[in-house]
Amino acid sequence: MRLVTRISVNTLCALTLVGLAACGTDAPKETGPFADQSGPQVANKALKATNGVTSLRIAVDMTTEDGRIKADFASSLGGDCTGTMSVAGQGGMEIVKTGGTVYTRFDEAMMRAQMKGEPKADVEAAVTMIAGKWMESKASDPDTAETVEFCDLKALLKEFEANDNAAEKKGPSEVAGKPALRLVEKDGKETYTFDVAAEGEPYLLRVTSKGGKEPMTMNLSDFDVPVVAKKPAAKDIVDLEQ
Repeated sequence: MRLVTRISVNTLCALTLVGLAACGTDAPKETGPFADQSGPQVANKALKATNGVTSLRIAVDMTTEDGRIKADFASSLGGDCTGTMSVAGQGGMEIVKTGGTVYTRFDEAMMRAQMKGEPKADVEAAVTMIAGKWMESKASDPDTAETVEFCDLKALLKEFEANDNAAEKKGPSEVAGKPALRLVEKDGKETYTFDVAAEGEPYLLRVTSKGGKEPMTMNLSDFDVPVVAKKPAAKDIVDLEQ
């Protein structure tokens, strides 16, 4: 069963980096974290640090023509991941990927949204059989690939390459209680904001885009924290071949 959403890792990462060709200047004689570095220097340092992790958690809140999409995934370079995804008005789903196997669990609203237009009897039978239970599939299955895009951390990290040339520093900020430095760039009508950790490794903590057709907020956390992905209990997995 294919999740009908338009969200994709590559799209999100493109949004993350699109603003890196915009123009900006730094305020003189500043103090605080990164005071001796330009905006582009800070941005490139953050991109490099983020690109070097072995695991992370990414939470996305994005408004699209299909509705508001929320996704929250913890992913590792080894391929294991766990996460949730929801679409406004269409319910949500849970995902666990361990090795080459993917387990997905739809709530009732998502099941009904996915089967919209099907005969009522088929819909009710599917809801009874599948909603709230785990389905098992291979990660290599074409119908599964779209669902687990957030599990491909290697592909995600490839987008975080240091190529900024003119980020503008906007002063201190805070993300989830952690001090950060805010960078801002513009691309036409869209404004991109990047919050870089001001303590410890200079990871990207938050990326937002506003003013465009699909405004987005992306929070990154749990850098290098091991991802624990476990196969659901056998009793909770539905046998679709019955």
